[in-house]
Amino acid sequence: MPIDWSEPEESGTVEIAVARRKATDPAARIGSLVLHPGGPGGSGVGMVFDSSLYASPELARRFDLVGFDARGGGRSHPIICSNDALAGRPGELIQSQAEFDALVAYNARLRADCRVHTGPLFDHVDMLSVVRDLDLLRAALGDEQLTFYGMSYGSLLGQLYAETFPHRVRALALDGVYDHSLGTRAMFDSQARAAEDGFNEFADWCERETACVLHGRDIRQFWANLKVRADRGELNLPGYPLIKLTRWHLISSTLGSLHIPVWRFLARMLKAIDEGVMTSAAQAQLPVQTWPQPVQAFCQDYYLPVRDYREYARHLRRAARIAPNMEFSAYTLYAIATCLGHPDSIPNPQRRLRVRGSAPLLLVNARHDVETGTEWPANVAAQLGRQGVLLTYDGWGYQSYRKSPCVAEAVDRYLVSLTLPARGTHCPAVPVPTAAGESGPPASVPLPGPPGWGF
Repeated sequence: MPIDWSEPEESGTVEIAVARRKATDPAARIGSLVLHPGGPGGSGVGMVFDSSLYASPELARRFDLVGFDARGGGRSHPIICSNDALAGRPGELIQSQAEFDALVAYNARLRADCRVHTGPLFDHVDMLSVVRDLDLLRAALGDEQLTFYGMSYGSLLGQLYAETFPHRVRALALDGVYDHSLGTRAMFDSQARAAEDGFNEFADWCERETACVLHGRDIRQFWANLKVRADRGELNLPGYPLIKLTRWHLISSTLGSLHIPVWRFLARMLKAIDEGVMTSAAQAQLPVQTWPQPVQAFCQDYYLPVRDYREYARHLRRAARIAPNMEFSAYTLYAIATCLGHPDSIPNPQRRLRVRGSAPLLLVNARHDVETGTEWPANVAAQLGRQGVLLTYDGWGYQSYRKSPCVAEAVDRYLVSLTLPARGTHCPAVPVPTAAGESGPPASVPLPGPPGWGF
């Protein structure tokens, strides 16, 4: 692919990793189905390797399943930064103007370092560039029109593809819908509401069900006490006495568990943190993660300016009023912290979506998704108008396709036969305790560290 699509001949090229699993029934093959997990930084190649998790046997029978790693991530010339530059990252939960200034200075040093180690691609990992890559991939696959399933941040790829190449859309199913029209305040507020909703769903379940190890306790008061103890430096990651848990760690790690969701594990984990003990089997399920490389792609797609600490603190106070238990969305704080001080001019700034002449898109979102909430998919559906239909899963967590047979059936019918569900369709919830089981979280649960980005 051209490094810079505005200068495709002069900018040089970058190799994009692609994987394909051919249709199991060639006689019934419709074409290619491109899968993308979002992130930013998620691996579409990995989705094809693990395609049984993302595509039903019917989709595997009717389509070549294709995935690619977006430029700047995975196997596609990932952004590279030196260990020295990555070291000493200030925390996300800024508490003074001095800390605000330190984070701005750190981000500037890190961007310069990553640009040197990555090369010219560093400034061209925005989603509009990925849209152009996707269209070139579609042509290389021999498909006149694109059939696509995108998750979370990958939903933004599908939206912008439909906007840029409307007549090349066959079917786009977008699961966990990002809204590219949000500014700083709207991002803070909407994700705070989604985080608080997710926590309340967990707390209500815990107070209702004996399967929760905290059943019988006032969960919200228990949680408030944990946050106070974290502020006093009294909490550590069970099994790792040298790792102190701050309020940021506690909230962001809890959000990660709500995101999947794994309520039984979260209750056990909070109990273990409170008591300072944990079984050896549970300790083995708690990876200690280091900070990832900067989410540079997000900073090229979302301009979220914060002038100074006073403005930052105002956002936090308002978010805490919206979300008295969770106080803020760690997703928002991580995005703000990562992009703080980023240049004002970005290649793909927010705007309302304008899709004209495309085949209708299928939007899918859980009612209790702590990342995208209910506001984002509703906003995008309103922007699409007749060009899109929203299917709501009345359950919890992200990637509804894997959680709900009803959703999977509707998505499959759309991708195969181009039949959309009726407007306003809801799929019933699958109980989280049954779905989550007792085995603990997947390895992607961030304990401690930044929250996952939907992949």
